[in-house]
Amino acid sequence: MRLPLRRDHWEREIDRLDPVHDRLRITQLLALHEFPWDLQQALSFALFRTYAVPSIGRLLFDTGEFTTDTQRRHDDTVLILEGIIEHGPDSAAGRQSVRRMNQMHGSYDISNDDMRYVLATFVVMPVRWVEDYGYRRLRSHEIRASVEYYRRVGALMGITDLPDDYAGFSRLLDAYEAEHFRPDRKTRAVADATLELLTSFYPKPLAPAVDAFARSLMDDHLLAAFGYRRPPAPVRWASRAALRLRGRVIARLPARREPTFARDLARVKSYPNGHIVARLGTFPATMPTEDELAERVSATG
Repeated sequence: MRLPLRRDHWEREIDRLDPVHDRLRITQLLALHEFPWDLQQALSFALFRTYAVPSIGRLLFDTGEFTTDTQRRHDDTVLILEGIIEHGPDSAAGRQSVRRMNQMHGSYDISNDDMRYVLATFVVMPVRWVEDYGYRRLRSHEIRASVEYYRRVGALMGITDLPDDYAGFSRLLDAYEAEHFRPDRKTRAVADATLELLTSFYPKPLAPAVDAFARSLMDDHLLAAFGYRRPPAPVRWASRAALRLRGRVIARLPARREPTFARDLARVKSYPNGHIVARLGTFPATMPTEDELAERVSATG
């Protein structure tokens, strides 16, 4: 029988790695061993907040995919991003995931600014989440490795004018949200569908509590952009305190010996018999007509 790993086992391995040359290995250790649950939640919230930018949220609404097939679109996103991290963006398998992502994005008129902002959420929001709720904070060379990893992914996606460091990504994210976040019926519909999916992961009687918990983790300008009511202060405090308590518990547990993959989670359920990367995501032939879009907007109330 193998002995449990010391809590700092992977942390000590990361200390021996170079944040530029070993960016993939450090990213894998953080995502699959050190903070698998935290980074999954952080990336989910990162994508969620991008919906509050009307040029992004309205496009997702207009495709119909994120309001009519929310579970599958959630799973596709998780699996594609995980495939890149698991295999590396420069491997054959990783390039296949990047190619599938580029094929989807290439079907629509998406600006470089929007793409760059979405990438910034992937860089910044995990750091902020772990800082608030993780069992320890990320060190500077871990953050540098994450920046280098996502800069490489961004380059393969054809995104230009990427910041050189974490501070630059953080400034970009905050400035873009301050300029672009605003209420919109379509973005609200996409956010509502995503929250409804989140509540479906738990027993039905808990749905109101899960919804309040999720909104308690949102900052005020994100709540305002979606037109969501701010939960009462005690609910916000209790929700965030519960996550911080979880972090303190994790700090006392052994390190995870085996990697934790999102594809093995019960909430990722669209492909029970396995998936093929080339078949993930959307394959739009044509955009919906103006009449079809008007009907969808009307259906949101």
